[in-house]
Amino acid sequence: VYWRNGALLSTITDPGVHLKLPAITSVEQLQVIMQTDKVTNIPCGTRGGVMVYFEKVEVVNRLHRELVFETVKNFTVNYDRLWIFDRVHHEINQLCSSRSLEQIYITEFHLLDELIMHSLQKQIALNAPGIEIISVRVTKPRVPDSLLEKYEKMEQERTSLLISEQRKRVLQKREETKKIVATIAALKEADVSNITMMQQMSEKRTSQQIQALEDMIHSAHQQALADAQHYAAAKQAEVNKAKLSKAFLQSEAAKVLAEVPKTYYGTDAPHMGLADKVIEAS
Repeated sequence: VYWRNGALLSTITDPGVHLKLPAITSVEQLQVIMQTDKVTNIPCGTRGGVMVYFEKVEVVNRLHRELVFETVKNFTVNYDRLWIFDRVHHEINQLCSSRSLEQIYITEFHLLDELIMHSLQKQIALNAPGIEIISVRVTKPRVPDSLLEKYEKMEQERTSLLISEQRKRVLQKREETKKIVATIAALKEADVSNITMMQQMSEKRTSQQIQALEDMIHSAHQQALADAQHYAAAKQAEVNKAKLSKAFLQSEAAKVLAEVPKTYYGTDAPHMGLADKVIEAS
């Protein structure tokens, strides 16, 4: 940027060879690429009245080229003194005054970077839009030795407690795993038992069906035998009935009489009259 007779010129040039009027025109070089401003030794009074110091806060920022003239016109070439260095001091004191030492040093330390960056971005976007805040890095604050020793012990105790809790969770997980394994084994055993029982029941049903089939076959066989015997008896009865004819009876009687020894007396020859009388009598 250029000044002529103390007046800021709107002319802005890029790096290179340029001409100016001696003793009339003055020039200042500004960086429009990313740069890191380091704010050091920042005092911080906590809510409890303890004074600590942040040794370094780094602010990565960039000046937009198209807004260089407006930024220098409003805030001079030392714009970063007002909006970064002084503003970081203000933000640190604002944060410390509403928090305890434990919050600043331990519990909320990891939030300080984001809190400071967001506050800077909000204020700068409203008042100096030519400046862009990219990131903020805060170092651990320096506390009195007596408090530092106390907090180191607290941190060790907290670490021990975390380790103890972690071990407890591991043991709980192991117990839960054992319970799960035992449950799975019991379910598996129950499933095997159910499968075995179903298999035995199926075998029983199959045996019963086979036995019923065999009974049906045996019953049918016995029925067939009975039917055959009844049929044979009926046929035999018909045969016997047919044999009881008069001619058959005479023939059988004659055979019996012929086998019986007989003695004849007289001069007449014997005849079959006796057989006829036997048949008639029967």
